[in-house]
Amino acid sequence: MIKFTGKNGKIKASFVLPLSETPEPVSVLGDFNRWDPLAHPLKKRSNGTRSATVELEPSSRYAFKYLSEGGTWFNDPEADAHDVNEYGETNSVLHT
Repeated sequence: MIKFTGKNGKIKASFVLPLSETPEPVSVLGDFNRWDPLAHPLKKRSNGTRSATVELEPSSRYAFKYLSEGGTWFNDPEADAHDVNEYGETNSVLHT
């Protein structure tokens, strides 16, 4: 995951995974898109990765996870933190 500041004062966060992580299409879901699996699919890149960029408010905390087309949820090992949610499952956390 790479973070950088946009021109309008918001944070642009790029969620990046190696293509080897899963052969199926993957989306990033989180507080920033109301956990909508269609909002931010990761697109294949020529450098062997998939990525999606999301514009976020600065000084905020966002829970997120990845979801493969086959229904497998997984976390980002490079997230800022990992927290247990209200369902007893672990989510990745991004601090902007």
